[in-house]
Amino acid sequence: MSHPENMLRTNNAFLSYIEALYQAQQRREDILLKEFSAAQLLLQQGEKPTKVMLLKEGITTCYFNEGDDKRFIVEFLGKGEIIGELEIIKNVPCLCNIKALTPVKVYAISIPYFRSLLEKELPFNKLLLESFAERIINTSSRASFQQLNTVEHTLSKLLALIKEQEINISKEDMAAYLGITIRSLNRTLKKLQQE
Repeated sequence: MSHPENMLRTNNAFLSYIEALYQAQQRREDILLKEFSAAQLLLQQGEKPTKVMLLKEGITTCYFNEGDDKRFIVEFLGKGEIIGELEIIKNVPCLCNIKALTPVKVYAISIPYFRSLLEKELPFNKLLLESFAERIINTSSRASFQQLNTVEHTLSKLLALIKEQEINISKEDMAAYLGITIRSLNRTLKKLQQE
């Protein structure tokens, strides 16, 4: 189980499993390797996904667009995280946007192949269930963590992630992740600099 202070989600077991499938595939069309540049959208809220993707390398952000030009960043996703699977399972448009923060490589899994894995592969289903469980745990842990800790504390963890991963995140995105206004973010940044 991830600790709520760990802001970057990864899943090495899922990555290893999909890499093995990629190497072993007979027809090179079930799983493709695709690249996205920083700031490029991998999935767009409201559109139908054409593939299920598993992050091989790089960092993405998962966020919701609200109708009034507001954004809410749910999480940062790293290697081994699967995206687009819920939409394919439920046959619904993309629930959120997934955007590359850094250059990203993904294993793009065709929808028919993804469905056949669901039907026939117990290890795949186990990894998928663990991924779902981890998301539920992370979401509830993050909510309680942000309720129990100050914005300064959460912002300092976010700044540490930015430095550690050498990623560039705008003030707008930082505020969207923390659920605060830019003005509040600027005040908090100033306060942190004075400490």
